[in-house]
Amino acid sequence: MSEHPVDVWTHRVARYLERAIDWGVRHWLLFVNLAFLFYVVFAVLAPVFMHLGWERLGQGLYLAYRPFCHQLPERSFFLFGQKWAYTLNELYSHGLSPTSSMWQRRLYVGSPEVGYKMAFCQRDLAIYGTFALGGMIYGATRRYWRPLPWRWYLLSLAPLALDGLTQLFGMRVSSPLLRVITGSLSAWTTIWALYPRVDESLLRALNTDEGSRVGTDSAPLHKAK
Repeated sequence: MSEHPVDVWTHRVARYLERAIDWGVRHWLLFVNLAFLFYVVFAVLAPVFMHLGWERLGQGLYLAYRPFCHQLPERSFFLFGQKWAYTLNELYSHGLSPTSSMWQRRLYVGSPEVGYKMAFCQRDLAIYGTFALGGMIYGATRRYWRPLPWRWYLLSLAPLALDGLTQLFGMRVSSPLLRVITGSLSAWTTIWALYPRVDESLLRALNTDEGSRVGTDSAPLHKAK
């Protein structure tokens, strides 16, 4: 007896979904790297759009990133201005009101004279930029990586925590260089600690689900780009 058309169609859809999920699992790093790359690119496009006079697009990007970053101008990099970064006193002399609250400073995006800030802060640029670049480096060399031990990973986060918390509580003022260094270090060690473990876990799951098919007609996970 031949199969019912609905059963045949359901079987085919299930096979396509299984293959799509399998491909997605094997190429998880591609999706992660693209996500970080686009996140960085659009944050940089905000000042580009403002500089070109496309203010609605620029302001839309600032608004979209606002829930994820404080966007304080004194802690952000600027494009198309006199400098890459400004202190509060320098911004006060270029139009920012000295009586402005933290919320009002968040809304300040810049001017033609000082340039326009990126849609996230200096530390976020370092973190997400390192995730994008480091993820691509990991993808090209992943077979040589071994997971960073958790104790060393937690220790590597100490500079970020120390720099951020001491500034948060008014004990000191950080610098653009320190924000970049601590942000990049935390992102790089996160890649080192987590990505190899994700690969190992997914490969183990694929081996369990597929048995002998893994490594024969399907590419090993560590070779997926």
